[in-house]
Amino acid sequence: MSIKTILITGANGEIGHGLIEQLSEQGGMHIVAMDMVPLDETVRLRCHRVVTGDILDSHLLETLSTEHNFDAIYHLAALLSTRAERQPTLAHRVNVDGSLNLLEIAVTQSRLQGREIKFIYPSSIAVYGLPDIATKQKAGKVREDQWLTPRTMYGINKLYTEQLGKYYANYYRQLDAEPPKGQIDFRGVRFPGLISAATLPTGGTSDYAPEMLHMAAKKKPYACFVREDTCIPFMAMPDAISALLNLQSAPLEKLSRMIYNVGAFNPSAAEVFRIIQKAFPKSDVTFEADYRRQAIIDSWPADVDDSASRTDWNWKPKYDLERAFEDYLIPAVRERYAIKGQ
Repeated sequence: MSIKTILITGANGEIGHGLIEQLSEQGGMHIVAMDMVPLDETVRLRCHRVVTGDILDSHLLETLSTEHNFDAIYHLAALLSTRAERQPTLAHRVNVDGSLNLLEIAVTQSRLQGREIKFIYPSSIAVYGLPDIATKQKAGKVREDQWLTPRTMYGINKLYTEQLGKYYANYYRQLDAEPPKGQIDFRGVRFPGLISAATLPTGGTSDYAPEMLHMAAKKKPYACFVREDTCIPFMAMPDAISALLNLQSAPLEKLSRMIYNVGAFNPSAAEVFRIIQKAFPKSDVTFEADYRRQAIIDSWPADVDDSASRTDWNWKPKYDLERAFEDYLIPAVRERYAIKGQ
């Protein structure tokens, strides 16, 4: 059996950690991990090669492309929503120009190898933009083709990169006299808010839920930046990893679209707090809505319609709300902070 080579950008992030662990346990592949900061040692040991560098460095990417024949690219690197609002120009460069660099590498690899290269892209519910709370409540579960009017730079970047992926997969250099050899097999999944016990939140607008959990476990007060009635979909990190791997392995002929919603549970902020308070009775959480961040979250759907992913590639989350906290999150954060003597 030939060994596959997988490139993972943003490898040191929340998704990258879990993805590398799962892929390394599957075996039969070389993982080339790339991030701007050095990888944690536990992650580094699972990789065939680790590259510290920037996806905006086209020369570095071209060098990697000459040194490896990639079978698939998991493009996880991104500037997340809160920071993207504070540095929109940088966000566009990282989230769009960086993605374009990776798509160019993928299409170059595809042409040289004369075969499809899979490009797996985590998108976000930030691509949606509902105008007000009343519309959000009336909309219910939002489908992939509804309300694509994002109000954040991050959401705009994600939606545009989805379109870039479709272009590179279907229409790349469509006016050439001879169609290019090879093709990109672009597959995207729109994630809800992700909650991880293994890594700390890193600037997402949906991070109020994991921040609430980690601060309670550390016995520190937390001022939650949304209203108690705030409701968006969430997912436990292990399910996010499973979604990427399941979509990647699905036969192309089974897929009816390139971009898929995935969902798991959609509690209010108050429901999240009640579950955390039950596990950590001394947790000190206050709700002090930041109207600017609140407005962003209010533009995201309360839930998503993920029937296409369930039909096309048998998506089914392992963790519902109760199981996510009781079986995964709470035991894991207890263990995490006990190790630190807290």
